[in-house]
Amino acid sequence: MAARIVVALACMVVMIRLSKAAIYKVGGSAGWTTIANVDYKLWASNKTFHIGDTVLFQYNPQFHNVMRVTHEMYRNCNNSKPISTFTTGNDSVTLTNHGHHFFFCGVPGHCQAGQKLDVNVIHPTSSTPLSDPPISSDSSSPSSPPSTTTIPAAGVPGPSPSHAASLPNVAAAVVALLVSYLFANFAY
Repeated sequence: MAARIVVALACMVVMIRLSKAAIYKVGGSAGWTTIANVDYKLWASNKTFHIGDTVLFQYNPQFHNVMRVTHEMYRNCNNSKPISTFTTGNDSVTLTNHGHHFFFCGVPGHCQAGQKLDVNVIHPTSSTPLSDPPISSDSSSPSSPPSTTTIPAAGVPGPSPSHAASLPNVAAAVVALLVSYLFANFAY
């Protein structure tokens, strides 16, 4: 009986951590643009990104896009072969692993003008406290449902955009199945 309680509590801790993932609107209130002179490097440096967090790119799709690229492409603003391209103007990317994730606007001249972003997802450690995600003007829920894509860190090809279930929903389903299995098979 004690083992079941420990397993159930451990599962609850995992679910709580995943359910507290933050949503960061890239560029804060200015969004993804060249007009507002947003320093995206500074914007990202003020945040601690974790696995399960989401970066939301909101922009006018007539003038901008978002390209996910390798580090080399990012450094050189080379938009010839992006890993993925987003064009809806309301693109949501869930960060599923640690490491750097590189993005820029593929419209000629925009990356060179500073419309580029390096998101570094910290490596998970056992000492990471379970705390609420940051609450600021940069962490908000979108007013309309964004286009959601889950991608790995740069250097690993990402999947094409899909409408797959979010990480917290998948985790909740897996935990629920695990708990029900344990209770069914280890009942006294």
